[in-house]
Amino acid sequence: MALRPVHVIVKALDSSAVGRFWAEALGWTAYSPGVGTYVGPSGGLVWPHPLAVGIDVVPVPEPRTTTKNRVHLDLATTSAAHQAELVERVRALGATPVDVGQGEVPWTVLADPEGNEFCVLEPREVYRDTGPIAAVVIDCVDPRAMARFWGEAMDWTLHEVADDHATLRSADGVGPYLEFLRTPGVKTVPDRVHLDLLPYPGDDREAEVARLRALGAADLDVGQGDVPWTCLTDPEGHEFCVLAPH
Repeated sequence: MALRPVHVIVKALDSSAVGRFWAEALGWTAYSPGVGTYVGPSGGLVWPHPLAVGIDVVPVPEPRTTTKNRVHLDLATTSAAHQAELVERVRALGATPVDVGQGEVPWTVLADPEGNEFCVLEPREVYRDTGPIAAVVIDCVDPRAMARFWGEAMDWTLHEVADDHATLRSADGVGPYLEFLRTPGVKTVPDRVHLDLLPYPGDDREAEVARLRALGAADLDVGQGDVPWTCLTDPEGHEFCVLAPH
């Protein structure tokens, strides 16, 4: 029994506009299979995608608070010229510079049109084959504990763990990394960005949810009502959902 991350949820007042932004930023396609906008590799909607972790932009009525998200995306680049071009391109699409206390760093911190932070990284060899999304990054207090929980929750492989960071990636060595960074402060408000996990065909969602609760997950009521997925939080309060098997 195991789960796999299939997309990153981004909540937005204008899901179509934010979806178009991310499609243009990543060089992917914005699809509209329902009320939200799904952003995935071009060539037709494939879900779950065997290589990529997509972005599902869902409409919500509440505006974003000014509190920094505890989950963000890092975008990969292949050269200094590519990094500069990508920064210029996303700024033309509506991204804005953000100061989160990063100081002098070789990457660029920006926010999408609704204020969700992301980073355009300088070229790094480790991300040469991830595709446009290098990593899904989660701020946390204890990366080792997060690595234990998420390593048990998913079928991804633990690549690195230390007191200040931990990294996992698909056992097939494809797509983005999932990274946990030790960050001052604790989670205080619901995030606008979170992961959705999917059981494999034939696996039982309720059994998976029970397994996650035993690992330290807690139930979460966000007013979702009767839906075919289960909302949970990890031991540090980061929201995520377990979808019905596909």
